[in-house]
Amino acid sequence: MRIAGAFALPGCLLALMYLLYLDDSGSVQNASDRHVVLAGIAVFERQPHWLSEKLDAIAARVWPENPNGLEFRGTDILGGKKHWRGVGPTDRFNAYSEAMEAIGRSQLVHIFGAAIHKAAASPEDPMEYAFENICNRFDRFLGRLHLKGNTQRGLIILDESSYETSLQRLAKEFRTIGHRWGQLYNMSDVPLFVNSKATRLIQYADMVAHAIRRYYERGDSRLFDKFAPRFDQVGGVIHGLVHSTPQSEVCNCLACRQR
Repeated sequence: MRIAGAFALPGCLLALMYLLYLDDSGSVQNASDRHVVLAGIAVFERQPHWLSEKLDAIAARVWPENPNGLEFRGTDILGGKKHWRGVGPTDRFNAYSEAMEAIGRSQLVHIFGAAIHKAAASPEDPMEYAFENICNRFDRFLGRLHLKGNTQRGLIILDESSYETSLQRLAKEFRTIGHRWGQLYNMSDVPLFVNSKATRLIQYADMVAHAIRRYYERGDSRLFDKFAPRFDQVGGVIHGLVHSTPQSEVCNCLACRQR
């Protein structure tokens, strides 16, 4: 039953919801990709509409003939692919930058990201390892809210991908068996998988994931810096970003500096 923006769950009158939209960047099979990234944004359930309107406004300016048909994907924007083919490189980058600034300025957005060096995760699947990290960190974020008297449930929403079956299985196991850091206590259900064209929030997640991969693969922080202040953190200590590297590799990235 839906009641004034909250869900009625057994054992409680109202349970508010945080939605974590995730997408991946990088390929496990592509040898040229050193990292795979899983990242996205967590927002209170009433916020997606306002964030969607921001991308709608950018789309209306970039492609006024059919703004609803313009999908924001990091690779397509910077590479000038699909509907972005007819947009100049400066305008493409500015549109991407404006979208990242929108979430970077919002105090209501919490960003989570895991950049996994494939050599560090071997022989495990680096995407599954990234998902385990994100689930744990999102659950701990919800746990902190609960300790402050702000009890929230969490729901993870991902872009449709080849990982759908394995990630759903992992999430179910996390809730019943646990993961390497404990168990999940604050999730409402197993992840949902949706078509990225259906929701602007998944498109935000794609752009965040792609910007994080550019930061780690190319040392390009121009887009990353726009939203970096919104990584989940407490007292200046960042919890929302993890970078997994081989033991022999020294890294001075935003996450590794705080280890």
